[in-house]
Amino acid sequence: MTAAACGLTSGSPMVDDVEPGTIGRGEPLKGAKLTVTSKSFTEQLILGAIMGIAFEAAGAEVVDRTGIQGSIGSREAVVKGEADAGYEYTGTAWITYLGHSDPIVDPHEQWEAVRKEDAGNGVTWLPPSRLDNTYALAMNQANHRKYRTNTLSEVAALSKSDPSAVTLCVEVEFANRADGLRGMEKTYGMDVPSRNITQMDTGIIYTQTAKGSCTYGEVFTTDGRIKSMHLVVMDDDKHFFPNYNAAPMINTKALKKWPAIPDVLDPITKKLDNAVARELNAKVDVDGEDPHQVALDWLKQEGFVK
Repeated sequence: MTAAACGLTSGSPMVDDVEPGTIGRGEPLKGAKLTVTSKSFTEQLILGAIMGIAFEAAGAEVVDRTGIQGSIGSREAVVKGEADAGYEYTGTAWITYLGHSDPIVDPHEQWEAVRKEDAGNGVTWLPPSRLDNTYALAMNQANHRKYRTNTLSEVAALSKSDPSAVTLCVEVEFANRADGLRGMEKTYGMDVPSRNITQMDTGIIYTQTAKGSCTYGEVFTTDGRIKSMHLVVMDDDKHFFPNYNAAPMINTKALKKWPAIPDVLDPITKKLDNAVARELNAKVDVDGEDPHQVALDWLKQEGFVK
């Protein structure tokens, strides 16, 4: 993993001793040398490993270029052909890469719009999973009992009736994204003064929210720490946050050369949902397991590989 994190020029071979299970029978990718990429956070490392191991089981040689910092790096690797594939999120593509300001509420229509527009960039999107890793605000049990908010509309109402009650812990990126804090405040009519907003690293947000250092913390809906820390997630009742469904993003030239790729990935993608993601993410973020090993164990447990 460490070599892969250095940037687009590095990458190490995946060397898992795996055979086809329910996917990859007949090794349809034998002779292929495929580079798999991902971003650097836990879920992406797991998804990148899942994809790479699946390709291995189908007979491919796989170069591991997972763990690239930031959103743009792994995306550009696929666009430029420096990597062949990775799991990406439909909302990120629509808002961040394709430059739209308004998300599409229906998840399948959101994917379809991304698939159609991104085809012009030499990128093919395979069918999406139900895994929807979108933003949310969450609070600990004590604050939930105290303030009784369950929706973002109720948080907005609280910000007006008791301004000091609404304190936020958020990431720097969330604080500055149109589909993050600013857009959320505008949509819900929230007015949180800057003194009530603290910017910090993702991992610290969960611990500070659990402690009650801030009333609400920005979380990702598939993060395993939500369950382990007993946090209560606020419902996005106006559907402000985009759908961030994970789907395989494939370099179109690589797909034309190796048309069996969808047959290998589709059954796996169909199995991915928020419950699976929370469980796998918790194994890394809560239990301290290795993301690649978590991916391999899950693929074996589901019978995808042997």
